[in-house]
Amino acid sequence: MAKRSINDKLKNLKEEQEESKLPAEVKVKVSDGFEPDGTKAKIDEELNYEDDDDAPRPKPVPKKDRKGSKKLLAELDAAKELAEGNKEKYTRLLSEFDNMRERNKKENAEMADKGAMEALEKILPVIDNFERALESINEDEKTPFEDGIEKIYKQLMDVLAGIGVEPMNAVGKEFDPNFHNAVIHEEDPEQGENLVTEEMQKGYMYKENVLRHAMVKVVN
Repeated sequence: MAKRSINDKLKNLKEEQEESKLPAEVKVKVSDGFEPDGTKAKIDEELNYEDDDDAPRPKPVPKKDRKGSKKLLAELDAAKELAEGNKEKYTRLLSEFDNMRERNKKENAEMADKGAMEALEKILPVIDNFERALESINEDEKTPFEDGIEKIYKQLMDVLAGIGVEPMNAVGKEFDPNFHNAVIHEEDPEQGENLVTEEMQKGYMYKENVLRHAMVKVVN
């Protein structure tokens, strides 16, 4: 009797364990107003519990192509080196071009000034003759013709000043061999040392260049 009782208990325990297992599918009868516990889902909604382990995955990128092959990296380095070299050459050529342009500009200006000085130097004797003629005119006996000559001389000097020709006006200045040509030397204790007292022939400047040296008398 005791043996049977133990067998019955084991059988009942087995049945309880089998009943406690969850079935593969659970059928729930739904009625109006009934809300079962657990996850809420709409009726006729399909819940997909399929495992995604079998889903297709993207093909991995080969390791050699992740950062570029050695050949591509070498070509890239070569291209960078070539670009740097071309940039350096371009910068150097641009600097040389600018220097050449400035040098040509300066040389052209110097050539233009040289040509102008050669022409202006030939006009200076004409100006000297104008001045000698005007110095011989008596202001009290000046005729309309002589007055016209004086006006022409002033007009000529204004034109020359407009292009950069100016007289040195050396009288009263210290003798400078860069601008003056001393033809007479005198001693005069009443005058300053190495002083130009008279201009025998006017000197002229063209811009910053000596067009003609002044012939002067220097004292002390």
